[in-house]
Amino acid sequence: MNNDNVSLSALPRNTARPFYQQIKDAILHNIRSGAWLPGERVPSEHALLAEFGVSRMTVNRALRELTQLGHLKRVHGVGTFVAQPASHASLIELKNIADEIHANGKRHSANVMRLQSVRAGPATARHMQLGRGDQVFHIVLVHHQDQIPIQLEDRFVNPTLVPDFMRVDFSDTTPTKYLMSLFQPDEIEHTVQAVMPIVSVRETLKIPDTEPCLRLVRRTWRKGQVVTYASFLYPSSRYDLVARYTVERFDPISKGVSQ
Repeated sequence: MNNDNVSLSALPRNTARPFYQQIKDAILHNIRSGAWLPGERVPSEHALLAEFGVSRMTVNRALRELTQLGHLKRVHGVGTFVAQPASHASLIELKNIADEIHANGKRHSANVMRLQSVRAGPATARHMQLGRGDQVFHIVLVHHQDQIPIQLEDRFVNPTLVPDFMRVDFSDTTPTKYLMSLFQPDEIEHTVQAVMPIVSVRETLKIPDTEPCLRLVRRTWRKGQVVTYASFLYPSSRYDLVARYTVERFDPISKGVSQ
């Protein structure tokens, strides 16, 4: 749908706010009200200039900030579109990212960048509760939703507990799905951080220099042994990390979920 003829200036405006913010408010009003649906093209810069009678710099700032916040997606030479809603990852459940993507009517694909047996360095050995130099399996892969990268997975696996891990075709399944098919963990640890990714990661995830990532670090145990230690990087504009707790099971002492 071409929205160039949609009147934004007719919407209620707070004249006490800067012009660029008024333009943002008007665009967000149409998005949140459902007048503009995900994937629809928003008015062009030229149309916004005519509607609001402001400078091109003001219009560009409004569009740029809404894009950085994940509300819009700008395609060079084509136009600006309402962004698809961010996907969600659970903080307290083990979920297969491919199933989450398929549940949203999207297509999942994965690019395996590394799959090898390595010797655990000091940090990996500590996290895996192994000896320095012990053998571990290491996989790095990028998960895509409709060919858009939304997660960079960097995972170490205990070969004693999962001896056939290296034989699996992870272009056909995911590490999470494979591991869950073997057993359910007895214990799960999650840590979440906001990070600015290095250049190689930004290039892999195809995000701008200014975009931060959410980093979820997960460890799982089985019978007192660490099965896997994994780091998941999500572009902040494409993914949300969500936690939902059942009140009756929440332990106010440990601040966690009782098993």
